[in-house]
Amino acid sequence: MSKQIYSFIFLILFTALNAQSYKPNLPNYEDYKAFKGKPLSDKFSNIESVKVIYDLRRQKMYYFNSSLIRLHYDFVTDNLGYSKGLEVFNNDNYSNTEKGRDFLLGNLNHIKGTEKWIFELAASDHMPILLIERFYNLIVQSTFIGKDLKFYLNNSEKIEWFQENKFKIPCVKSNYIFSEITYQEVVSGRNVGILKQYKVKDLENTTPDPDEIIILDGTPDILPNVRGIIVNELQTPLSHLVLLGKNRKIPIMAYTTVFKDSNIKKLISKKVELKISVDTFYIKESNKKITQKIIKKKKKLIVDNTVTQLVDLSKIPKKGANSIGSKAQNMSYLIAISKEIPFKTPENAHAIPFHFYTNHIQKKSISPLIQELLTYPHKDSAQWINKQLKKIRDAIKKEPINTELIAKLNQAFKNAPFKNFRFRSSTNAEDMDDFNGAGLYDSKTGIMGDSIKTFEKVIKQVWASAWNESSYMERELFGIDQQSIAMGVLVHRSFPDELANGVIITKNIFRENFSGITVNIQKGENSVVKPAKGEVCEQFVIYHFNTGTDTDDFDVDYTSNSNLNNNEPLLTRKEIGNLFLVSKKIESKMYRYWRKNLFHPVDIEFKIVGANRDLYIKQVRPFNE
Repeated sequence: MSKQIYSFIFLILFTALNAQSYKPNLPNYEDYKAFKGKPLSDKFSNIESVKVIYDLRRQKMYYFNSSLIRLHYDFVTDNLGYSKGLEVFNNDNYSNTEKGRDFLLGNLNHIKGTEKWIFELAASDHMPILLIERFYNLIVQSTFIGKDLKFYLNNSEKIEWFQENKFKIPCVKSNYIFSEITYQEVVSGRNVGILKQYKVKDLENTTPDPDEIIILDGTPDILPNVRGIIVNELQTPLSHLVLLGKNRKIPIMAYTTVFKDSNIKKLISKKVELKISVDTFYIKESNKKITQKIIKKKKKLIVDNTVTQLVDLSKIPKKGANSIGSKAQNMSYLIAISKEIPFKTPENAHAIPFHFYTNHIQKKSISPLIQELLTYPHKDSAQWINKQLKKIRDAIKKEPINTELIAKLNQAFKNAPFKNFRFRSSTNAEDMDDFNGAGLYDSKTGIMGDSIKTFEKVIKQVWASAWNESSYMERELFGIDQQSIAMGVLVHRSFPDELANGVIITKNIFRENFSGITVNIQKGENSVVKPAKGEVCEQFVIYHFNTGTDTDDFDVDYTSNSNLNNNEPLLTRKEIGNLFLVSKKIESKMYRYWRKNLFHPVDIEFKIVGANRDLYIKQVRPFNE
């Protein structure tokens, strides 16, 4: 066949494909289905999307194949002759005026398995209300959806307009979408295992086998050593379950109707392959081999017991992680950074070094119990191990503490304006690059001069948590030498008056290769990392198209609002802008302290405190992706 004939056939095929790549209307669901693709952001699972453009100059609608063409910019350059470049395109077509705009750019989203249809703009699009309403009505007129279409309020600007009753079209917030989501990718991946079903309360007395993929009726406090987990409740993206799952690299998903799924019921007790991705999951019977992870060499941790005094963290200790733990050392870095950047750190921050813990556990009532545990030949006997761990914890709490330590604490805090102090774990096995240890150890509040919540009592409770079932198991799984675990304690004022608390990851975790930080925040002291059943926290991504150098140069894309705050934003735009600038500067400076590459994301915990709504940063550690 000649080259001319090949070229002619290619031209025909290209023309046919191009003709199928966009349409001026969507008269039925089949047409929508032919054009649907994944949303650019993974902030919601179970969503399908078609991109739509209205050409203001030609006055024409374009619904285009969103699997073939991922970006609005690609469509206008390839099909509509646009040639001004990406930066000009963004500046003109996401602005707050019609002047200078060539296009209206949107997404027509559908929650799979429902009749809910959502019209969404990019959170960075500051399209004025009249244009939004015009665009909405054009979509209503040119699709089969009609008046069932809702406009999604995904940023603070649109939410404010809605609160001021400025819209004349039906609008919805994130709870409209969130309430319909039945599937959520928590940690993507695939694995083979025996599918088993448990109740969370049964895990107190029953240990799943390591070759199992398990289904649970809730979120476990302790992550079992298994090959995959399916829970029946949606997760906060930055919860301890998520962070530990990512650390272990096992597939985890939330599927609210898992117990009603007849196909899954048929697979119980069978060997299956589970594959979890952002928008769907697959589970089927399998003959593949179950391969167990083998740890060849134990990782011995460094313990420096030469520091025998209370450590004032207002000065950065040299190689402090080896004597006071990473959490306390990182606090000293934060205190130094806070002198340059507008945020606060918990006052009166000190560290109790490993020395005091090491001496305490060498007592005759404690040390033999630890040795008995570590030399026990039957490591698969979880029941015996758990009983022994409890004996160790009880012995640690029972033995009297070094009175010199309590005297040092009383002296350090005698002039402090606070009576309540938070005692937090700072081990040599947490907040590390390859082991975050999220939620494994305990924190307690001690009250100066109190007869019940004494400093002695709470210190021993924190020390004892080095031998929690969860912390012991996690170290075993990662091959950490249990003999070398050491517990320091980070001490600072507590926060009885916090208005909100949250977690920041200095990365847009929902959209690959796109700038931004991800924030989870909840009202008061209600936990973000271990939320109570039914609680939904506020989730959003902050990002910018331009320089990101001031508190106005950013956009906010909401995934959910707190149901404890009537689904209203917990932070003002100014507070969000400050959070963005502070977190990015902390990321940059921490990696200089750690002497690691820039642009690696960090995990930051923060609070909003008091009548002045002060921003406190209480923790920073590497984010393990």
